[in-house]
Amino acid sequence: MAKAEVSLEHLFRVFTKPEHSDSTLAKIERHLSDNISDFLSQHVVTKKTSLEEIEKDFSSASVPDSPEFVSEHAESLLNKLVAHSVNTYSPTFIGHMTSALPYFHLTLAKLLVGLNQNLVKIETSKAFTPLERQTLGMMHNLIYQQDDKFYEDYLHSADHALGSFCSGGTVANITALWIARNQLLGADGKFPGVAKAGLAAAYRHYGYENIGVMSSNRGHYSLSKTVDVLGIGRDNMLTVQSPTQKLDPQQALKLGKAYQESGNKLLAIIGIAGTTETGHVDPLDELADVAKELNCWFHVDAAWGGATLFSERYRSKLAGIERADSVSIDAHKQMYVPMGAGMALFKDPKHSNAVRHHAQYVLREGSKDLGATTLEGSRNGMAMMVYSSLHILGRRGYELLINKSIELAFEFAEMINVHPEFELTTQPTLSLLTYRLRPFSLSQLAGMPASDITNINNRLNSLTVSVQKQQREAGKSFVSRTRIEIEKYNGEAITVFRVVLANPLTTKEHLSDILQEQLTIANNNRIWNELSVNPTSKIA
Repeated sequence: MAKAEVSLEHLFRVFTKPEHSDSTLAKIERHLSDNISDFLSQHVVTKKTSLEEIEKDFSSASVPDSPEFVSEHAESLLNKLVAHSVNTYSPTFIGHMTSALPYFHLTLAKLLVGLNQNLVKIETSKAFTPLERQTLGMMHNLIYQQDDKFYEDYLHSADHALGSFCSGGTVANITALWIARNQLLGADGKFPGVAKAGLAAAYRHYGYENIGVMSSNRGHYSLSKTVDVLGIGRDNMLTVQSPTQKLDPQQALKLGKAYQESGNKLLAIIGIAGTTETGHVDPLDELADVAKELNCWFHVDAAWGGATLFSERYRSKLAGIERADSVSIDAHKQMYVPMGAGMALFKDPKHSNAVRHHAQYVLREGSKDLGATTLEGSRNGMAMMVYSSLHILGRRGYELLINKSIELAFEFAEMINVHPEFELTTQPTLSLLTYRLRPFSLSQLAGMPASDITNINNRLNSLTVSVQKQQREAGKSFVSRTRIEIEKYNGEAITVFRVVLANPLTTKEHLSDILQEQLTIANNNRIWNELSVNPTSKIA
C-alpha cells in the first residue's frame, strides 16, 4: 500500500474541507455512501468468513509509522470491515434489538461529526445543551405528563435536571440507582452523606447491615453491573424467579419485608417494561404500591419498551410507569436512532442534585452544564439525533411504527401456533416472542410424565442450538436464542428461539420463509427425526 507524504502540509489537507465536488475527499465520500447502500440491500451476512479469518486482518498491535492516503484506507475499510459486518438493516435480521434506521440519520450524522460538540460543558456545546435539555423534557413529558408550568420551571433550570443523556441503558440504570443510593444515604445534618463519607460510614450511621436492589430474574444484566459499581455487592441483588416472565408483586413484597427485617434496607425495586428476552412488562402499578409500602425507590427499566408510550393504543401496557422515581429508555432501540442514545429520566428534577459535581475549570456552580449531573463526562451530541427523530417522525409516526411491530408479533405468534411443527413458548406482550421447533408427535408434551418431559426438553434444547447456529451461518436470516423458565413445564428452563420484530420492512412473508428455513434445517437433524418417530425414547 502506498504511503502518503509525512509533512505538515499533507496533514493540513486532511483537516481542510474539500474545495470542490470533484475533490478526492468528495469522491471518497460518494464511493463510501454507494458501497454502504449496496451492502444494506443484501443478506444478513454477505460473506461466509469465520471470525478467525477476519481477526487476521486486525492482528497487528503496532501503530502504523507513516500516514496512508485516505482513499486507500477507505478502500481497506470497505474490504476488511464493511464486507464482513452484519447487515442489521435486513428485514430478516430479527434476533436482536438493533434494527434498521431511517436513512436521514446518515445525513444528520455529518452534522454530529462535523460539529464535534462536547456536551459536558456549555463552552463546547452552546446550542446543543439547550437542545439536549429540551429532548430530555420531551421524553420526561412522554412518561410523566406534567403541566406546562412544570416544564417552564425546570426545563432549563441551572439547579435541576429532568434527566441524564448517556450511551445506553446500562449507564442509564447505573445513573438512576446512583441517585437512589445517594438519596437514601444522603446528608442529614449529622452525616455528610455517602458521596463524601463512603458506604461503610453510611451503613454505620444509618444502621443498615446492607442495602439491596430487587428485580425478577428477567432483569437486564446491567443491574448486576450496577450493584457492583455502586459498592452494594452482587449478593444484594435480590432476584425473584418468574416462570410467568413477570415480577409477582406479592413475592416482591414478601422478599422485601424479609430482607429489611434482617437489618437490611431495600434501596430499590426494578420494574421491567419490556424484558430483554421475552418483551414482557412487569405489573408496574402494583410494584409502585410495593415500593411505597417498603419505602424504597421505584425504578423502571424501559430501555426496550419505553417507546410504547408513543402509542395511544398500547400505552396502557405500561400503566404505572408514571409513578416511577426514575425511568431508563434507549432511543437506539425502538426510537430508531443510531447506537449510543440512552436516557435516565427523573420524576423529581431535584433528585439529580444527589450526584452533582463541580470543578473550577469546568462545571462551575450556577452553570447549566449537563456534565455536572451525568456519570459520563465528555459526550457527543446524540441528543440531536433523538431531537430530529422526534420532529421528523412525530408522535403519530412513532405510533404507527410501534403498532405495526406489536401487531406483527401477534400475527407471527399465530403463525407459530397453527403450525404443527412449532411451539410458541411465550406469547408476545410487545414485539418480542420466543418459540421452538417441536415435532407434531410432541404436541401433548406438557401432559407427559415429568421424567419424559425433561428428557425430551433436553433433546429439543440441543436441536434448537444446532438449528440456530446453522441458520446464522447460512447468512440469509438471523434469529437469536436464549434459555428461559416456562410455567407449563413447571418452571423448567428450556432453550428457545428469540425474535425481535422492530424493523418496519419485515413482512409476514419474511417470517414464513424463516420458519421454513428452520424446518428444512431440522429435517436433516438426527434428533428431530428420532423424536418425530419415537418421542419418548431415551437417546444418549
